[in-house]
Amino acid sequence: MSPITHFLVGWALLERRVSAPRDKALVCLAGVAPDLDGLGLLVDALYRALGSPATRYYEDYHRLFGHGLPAALLLAALVAVPARQRLRVAVLGLVAVHLHLLCDLLGSRGSTPLDLWPIWYLAPFSLTPEWSVSWQWPLVGWQNLLLSAALLFITLRRGAVTGYTPLTLLAPRVDRAVVEVLRRWGGRARAPERGTR
Repeated sequence: MSPITHFLVGWALLERRVSAPRDKALVCLAGVAPDLDGLGLLVDALYRALGSPATRYYEDYHRLFGHGLPAALLLAALVAVPARQRLRVAVLGLVAVHLHLLCDLLGSRGSTPLDLWPIWYLAPFSLTPEWSVSWQWPLVGWQNLLLSAALLFITLRRGAVTGYTPLTLLAPRVDRAVVEVLRRWGGRARAPERGTR
């Protein structure tokens, strides 16, 4: 699945389990971080663009370093360090990584039904156990688009209720404006505070 979908999974399912914005961001980023092992895609593209001999970093290393229990434990520890609620963020970071693995197990197939992308749960130390499902849906399939749209809807709907969306992590003023628009669209315009017009 796309990193945006992984982020939205973490936001929809886990962000309310912590209170500080930094902790919310750390938990959601833990759910995206396994895809750092896919950055070889950029190197491969750069080599092709420069006319250099082709490399296969993406094919050889994606899912090998970031998509297993060792990476999950490391990422959980890393996101806990700057967190306010360290133990809670570590546990939720571990959950977020496993949600990433589950999503990839379900929806990351290549362009053909035989192009399954497995999860090697103990990689890079061992390629067993290897998990895959024969009915894995395509990475660019309608299922992933539908899931992404549903998660975005949930995020925006909840933003109208809670008063914040993921934008609060990067641009709180923009987030407040977005929430006001969402509330107007949903008929939930906030009543003026006392002492104001």
